[in-house]
Amino acid sequence: MPEEIKANVLVVDDEEQFLKVFSQRLEGRGLKVDTSTSGEDAVKKVKDKDFDAIVLDLVMPGMSGIEALKRIRSENPDVQIIILTGHGTIEKTVEAVKEGAIDFMEKPADLNKIMEKISEARQKKVLLIEKKHETHVKEILESKGW
Repeated sequence: MPEEIKANVLVVDDEEQFLKVFSQRLEGRGLKVDTSTSGEDAVKKVKDKDFDAIVLDLVMPGMSGIEALKRIRSENPDVQIIILTGHGTIEKTVEAVKEGAIDFMEKPADLNKIMEKISEARQKKVLLIEKKHETHVKEILESKGW
C-alpha cells in the first residue's frame, strides 16, 4: 500500500456525481477534501482556507477553469493546481501551465497518478513556504545588522 499523504485538497468540478465519487476516493486514501461545483465558489474557498493542492476542472459553466486558476493563483500563489478535465487540448494545456498549473491530466485519470501529483504538489508547496520563511528571516537578520 502506498504511503499515506496528509494533504488538504480542494476538488472543483461542475459534474456533481463525479465530484462526489472522486472526493470519496481521495478521502479513502487519507486526504482531507473540500469540494466546489464552480470556479466562483472555489475562489471564495481559497480566500477562507489553505489548501495544499487544488484539482480543477477546465470546462465549467460560468467561470472557466482557466479563469478560476488565474484568480486562485493571484489570491494564493503558493497553492498548487492540477487541471483534471475531459476536454483537454494542447492550447488549453499550454495556457494552464503558463498560468501556473503544475500538471494537466485528462479524465478518466488513474487515481494512483493523481495521488502522486497531489503528493508532489504538497511537497512543492512546503518548499516554497520554507524558502519564503528563510528569506524573511534573512531580511530580519540583515535589518538588525547581524
